[in-house]
Amino acid sequence: MMREINRDAMIYRSMTLQDIPFIVAIELEAFTGPWTAEAFTNELTNNMFAKYMVMEYEKEVIGYAGMWVIVDEAHVTNVAVRSDHRGQGLGKLLLGELQRTAVFFGAHKMTLEVRVSNEVAQRLYRSLGFESSGIRPGYYSDNQEDALIMWAELDTSSLGVREEGQEY
Repeated sequence: MMREINRDAMIYRSMTLQDIPFIVAIELEAFTGPWTAEAFTNELTNNMFAKYMVMEYEKEVIGYAGMWVIVDEAHVTNVAVRSDHRGQGLGKLLLGELQRTAVFFGAHKMTLEVRVSNEVAQRLYRSLGFESSGIRPGYYSDNQEDALIMWAELDTSSLGVREEGQEY
């Protein structure tokens, strides 16, 4: 049963090790090849490029997103919302927050891979400025499905980040 969300009460924060059990539960709902607790622990403790955030509502983790920021590019690793909160535009809010965070860390471009069959996700990504740029053949290990590579230019002015020489 979907619960209606008050978007003004949504909190975005950095993922912590204590969040991992909740994140793994969302992974199991969302993906056929879910990441393990060990994979998330490694990302948070050993990967200097990794930036992960959670979407929290009423003190519950209801979604999360992650990326690697390397120089001026951000590579999205994961985006997922709990199944009982899907269909309310929360994925778009979460990815928009991830884009703003990427800009904060110096990224000008963002990329991701999505299953060629996942038209719902592709529509979401296009609504946030992503465009197709190629195919990774056999990218998904569970069924060898191809991945569509998508890129977005991050508009620092529209994401609330001050351009050089611009006053607040």
